[in-house]
Amino acid sequence: MNTKRWIALGAAAVLVVFSIGLNTVMSIFKTDFFSNFESLTATEETMIETVLEPGSMGERIALLSVDGTIQDVGSGTAFTAVEYDHQNFLGQLETILYDQSVQAVVLYVNSPGGGVIESAEIYEKLLEIKEQRNIPIYVSMGSYAASGGYYISAPADKIFAHKETITGSIGVIMQSYNFSELASNLGIEFETIKSGEHKDMFGGTRPTTEVEKAMVQEMINESYEEFVDVIEQGRGMSEADVKKVADGRIMGGSQALKAGFVDEIGGLEDTIASVRADFGLENAELFEYETSLGSLTSMFGMKIGSFFGPSPEQQFLTKLMSSNSGPRMMYLYGEY
Repeated sequence: MNTKRWIALGAAAVLVVFSIGLNTVMSIFKTDFFSNFESLTATEETMIETVLEPGSMGERIALLSVDGTIQDVGSGTAFTAVEYDHQNFLGQLETILYDQSVQAVVLYVNSPGGGVIESAEIYEKLLEIKEQRNIPIYVSMGSYAASGGYYISAPADKIFAHKETITGSIGVIMQSYNFSELASNLGIEFETIKSGEHKDMFGGTRPTTEVEKAMVQEMINESYEEFVDVIEQGRGMSEADVKKVADGRIMGGSQALKAGFVDEIGGLEDTIASVRADFGLENAELFEYETSLGSLTSMFGMKIGSFFGPSPEQQFLTKLMSSNSGPRMMYLYGEY
């Protein structure tokens, strides 16, 4: 057999192997294997406990953490990581509601706030724990615990903050892009057919009228008063005292202490030590919840994102175009 025949035979063999491999991969995608894998990595999350400080298992302290923007963006998978998993956190609170061994909760908050609804869901669940379990909840603020981050801290029995903690930003915000002038300069004309005069309000394709701004302001004011009520009840303050600083301003930890918004200056270790001493829990076990996906998922997701994630320019354009889906009321400080 000459050289050309050997080359041709080798090429044919490579094609056969490639074809078999490709068919195998496609068959995997056509079966439930991939679906089951996604289910395993996305929906079948099981909370496990990690003991941070050993002690009595009959009386335990749960360390919870809200780290990131409070929004319900779904759960992470082996391929994608999320900054904050809202449903998982609500699940942790639900577990504590029925775990009689948990005698205290320390909530670490490092968040600029987030959605009005998500913040309210956490707040209501914390109140449920206090009312049904009658156990203390202490809050330790991180770099920031602003707007919705303060909203979920308000029902705590004691709040600790660093001097450098950014907190406050009490209020509600709703924003939307108005790119009608930009579209006009580019020769883009929006054709809108609507059932009512205000159906496209805050859609970004035209300026908002004064009447429409008044409508939105009424909604904002209602949510703002709800926020103020939450602080009044949680901190035992009068409405007048709350509103002295509840104008959207941010405060450092020392300023918040003077305003009555926090109780002590200190970090997470101080918070844990305080709840132990205040409630005779010196020998209590300290633990935290983790998901079955663990830190490997987050690390892998971050690696994937670094290779395939959008550029800053693409992120801005995506945010600009997606804003047309409608604005939201937010308890949020910083970038919207």
